[in-house]
Amino acid sequence: MTGPPPRAGMSGSEEWGISVRRSGIRGEDDGGSLNQGHETAGRPGPDAAAPVPGQRRAPDAGAPAPPGGAGSDPAGDPGPGPRRKAQRKRKKPKPRWRRILVWTAGSLAVLIAAVAVAGYLYLEHLNDNITKRDRSAGGSDLAPPEPNANGETPLNILLLGSDSRDGEENSELGGASDLAGGPVRADVQMLLHASADRSNISLISIPRDTQVPIPECTDPDTGEVYPADESASINTALSHGGPGCVVDTWQDLTGVYIHHFMMVDFAGVVDMADAVGGVPVCVTDNVDDPKSGLRLEAGETTIEGEQALQWLRTRKGFEDGSDIGRTRAQQMYLSNMVEELQSSTSLTNTTELMGLAEAATSALTVNHEIGSVQDLYNLAGDLREVPNDRINMVTLPWLPDPADPDVTIIPDPAKSEEIFTMLRDDIPLDDPDARPADPEESGEPGGEGSESPEATPDAPAEVEVAVRNGTGTALQAPVSGRAGVITGELQRLGWTAAATDTTAASEETTALLYPDIADQANAEAVAEALGVPHGAVRASTAVDRVTLVIGADWREGVAYPASPADPTEDPARDDGPAVDEEDITSGKDGPDCMEVNPAYTW
Repeated sequence: MTGPPPRAGMSGSEEWGISVRRSGIRGEDDGGSLNQGHETAGRPGPDAAAPVPGQRRAPDAGAPAPPGGAGSDPAGDPGPGPRRKAQRKRKKPKPRWRRILVWTAGSLAVLIAAVAVAGYLYLEHLNDNITKRDRSAGGSDLAPPEPNANGETPLNILLLGSDSRDGEENSELGGASDLAGGPVRADVQMLLHASADRSNISLISIPRDTQVPIPECTDPDTGEVYPADESASINTALSHGGPGCVVDTWQDLTGVYIHHFMMVDFAGVVDMADAVGGVPVCVTDNVDDPKSGLRLEAGETTIEGEQALQWLRTRKGFEDGSDIGRTRAQQMYLSNMVEELQSSTSLTNTTELMGLAEAATSALTVNHEIGSVQDLYNLAGDLREVPNDRINMVTLPWLPDPADPDVTIIPDPAKSEEIFTMLRDDIPLDDPDARPADPEESGEPGGEGSESPEATPDAPAEVEVAVRNGTGTALQAPVSGRAGVITGELQRLGWTAAATDTTAASEETTALLYPDIADQANAEAVAEALGVPHGAVRASTAVDRVTLVIGADWREGVAYPASPADPTEDPARDDGPAVDEEDITSGKDGPDCMEVNPAYTW
């Protein structure tokens, strides 16, 4: 069977959809005519009619066969005849180097994309590891410190270690699994103050059984409101609304604005110690404390994992077995850990750095403002330049608690306030005679010739002043009518809006509190009029107006008594500095060993 004839003007090959072109190979065009193929290979000559070339002929065929003719099998399917061969096109193979280049570029692109995605996902994973909580649980409006003449601002961070037994690992490491799910306490508390110029860091530790006022706090997770407590162990503040309540407690105690907090639990301590490869500590004698499980030989030992936790929990085995010895041991551990981090290869070894990052982020609870890896990295960079020998740690000066002198303690009113004043004035612990730079001597904007304006107090008659009687202590009853006497004196001096406040109070030393930075100048004016020391003026979220709390140091008279630091007034008083040099733990001290309680040696 033959197909239809070609339409007029078309060759048979064109009619059947076969694209025909010259091959460009001599002797293969128009039946093998070399001259014709040469003349028409690229373009026709001027007299040529540009004939359409025919197909290449098979050796046994004289002309192209239409479908169904010669070259077809009996079933009608085209065989390997001339037309099928004509469909084959020669392809110039791509150079091998080009294929390699394409595959290499593609592979690199995929690899780079994968690394970028993996890096982003890993960073997000680390961010998700971090637990974030509110910075404050009491709506504290204590104002941040103002920049100095050079535009530099001090930084205050509260470091907390919780005794949480929640979770299998925390319960196993912390012991007392029956406490799981119960109130969580912050047994380790240190306030880190980085100077405005980042030349030094001061760390103030407070023993966990120190009795302090705890303000009203609201739990951000449950909304539960915890009433203020006039006196309670500071480690219980954590169970009054979370770490934000501990921040509020410290701010009311010190008058120091706290920018951030960082909290770690039992499991976090173990993971961090493992990640840095251990922390060196030292004891003067063999120590064995069954309560904590710590058992070490005399001399230096590198501790990690659960042994690090045992060190931080040991109390009976150190010094006199009190919480003071444990606090010093914690200071030693922290100081040595910082030094290990600064010198550790973990900061340059990618694998070890990832392990450290995993341990650190999983261990941390922080306030939202520093709740990402990038925020923490920036914070670390801000503190990285502080030399280790200018990192100084001290335990807050204390006295036996009159209510229970064998069990609890209270801050030494005079010496503690002196330290708090140093922090507020940005004075380092290792240079108590230093003073903030005078703007007139700075040479910066606001320097010579452009004095910074000071806040001006309001007219006395416009200032509301609450006066409380805090003269009573555990050892002596309050002086009856004391608030009324001082209120009358203030009214006589022009503060006609002064009034007595019957809120219960008990203070060893007189304090002048103000709720907001805008009230500071008014509080200082009241202090000056009554002769109250400048160090007694501080911010507090526990008051809503300028409030004078008359302490046990002012039980009589209308003018504040002469400074008790005068030996002729109080010869029994210790007139030494707030911090003795030997009480400061510093990176410059070199190796140091904890004294071991003789009852806990082996």
